[in-house]
Amino acid sequence: MKILFVHQNFPAQFLHLAPALAARGHHVLGLTDETNPRPSPVRVVRYKAPGELKLPPMLGRTYSDHAERGWLAARGCRALRDRHGYTPDVIFGHSGWGETLFLREIWPEAKLLVYAELMYRTRGHDVGFDPEISPDSDEGRVSTVARSAHLIQGLVQADAGLAPTEYQANSFPPELRGKLTVIHDGIDTLKVCPNPLAEFLLPDGRKLQAGDEVLTYVSRSLEPYRGFHRFMRALPEVLRARPDALVVLVGGDGVSYGGLPRDAASWKEKLLAELDGRLDLTRVHFMGRVPYPQYLALLQVARVHCYLTYPFVLSWSLTEAMAAGCYIVGSDTEPVRELVRDGENGRLVPFFDQPALEAALIRGLAGDPDAARLQAAARQTILDGYDLHRHSLPRLIDWVEGFAP
Repeated sequence: MKILFVHQNFPAQFLHLAPALAARGHHVLGLTDETNPRPSPVRVVRYKAPGELKLPPMLGRTYSDHAERGWLAARGCRALRDRHGYTPDVIFGHSGWGETLFLREIWPEAKLLVYAELMYRTRGHDVGFDPEISPDSDEGRVSTVARSAHLIQGLVQADAGLAPTEYQANSFPPELRGKLTVIHDGIDTLKVCPNPLAEFLLPDGRKLQAGDEVLTYVSRSLEPYRGFHRFMRALPEVLRARPDALVVLVGGDGVSYGGLPRDAASWKEKLLAELDGRLDLTRVHFMGRVPYPQYLALLQVARVHCYLTYPFVLSWSLTEAMAAGCYIVGSDTEPVRELVRDGENGRLVPFFDQPALEAALIRGLAGDPDAARLQAAARQTILDGYDLHRHSLPRLIDWVEGFAP
């Protein structure tokens, strides 16, 4: 079977699935943006990167941007068809950037599958969730409806879709939810596991080891969507109560989902200014983005790992932290509750309850008597339902092969 994967950042969510299908004898090809520098486990071809559209800010801007990328991806596919005689049996692409929008017109007979990561909703999810950062408004909800157009079109056109969690699948309206299957991308628990010999080197030369009093926070970007502001505001009390604790944060200074603050260059700058004089910065270490082995070692030395999020896409970092056997303090928000059960495999606190967050972090750093049980249960949760080799990858392979002609 000929299978074409489509993703501007390929391999992305298809990192394990694409080579696994190739190993089973399928002809696997990836289509990606010409500027994507990521190494690929299978052969890739590239489409022309879209330029900036000269459009004023308006409700149609998001659709125009994604439709432009979709057209460039379709042109690349047309070249594959016309110049090389290539026709896939199955196309599997991420619908979030519009790349799958017009592929049905290039290959009408191919099965079209989409990775449906999340549907933007006007109520009950991220929009209006945090009034401090983004107050609920008619304008915000209208903008959210406009930003959803390409996601709806992408799934309507598809033969089927895949979502990684129930929460993310259920973000789609009932009319579309029936087209979705839920299978997590999977965590390689052979690689992501507890390691009592792990070490993590700080920029000042200090070496952290498993058992040290280390509090960790990880996000692609240090921003409110992942509770960065709530975490930072908890630190003065946590460090006061735990004088030997060290805090290590991993993440870039930009934004991945929300906007930048109006009065600072980054959320990190804003929070450091707000907490000026209240934080001992010799004990708080901002690492930026780090290579994967360094990130994994940090999880393995953490005494407490804090994961906070709006009702939004679940981060891989939570599932990896659980697989690494971390003591989890998480936000009591719907995507987190799908994996973490308070008192069973972690501790949950209300997102906006600052004293509760401080108390939970202090409890974990001080040595929660239930820590070993919670950590073992966190890892077992991943082993039982999210393990790459035992669960996710076999199910993903079966799902894709089920669309063979």
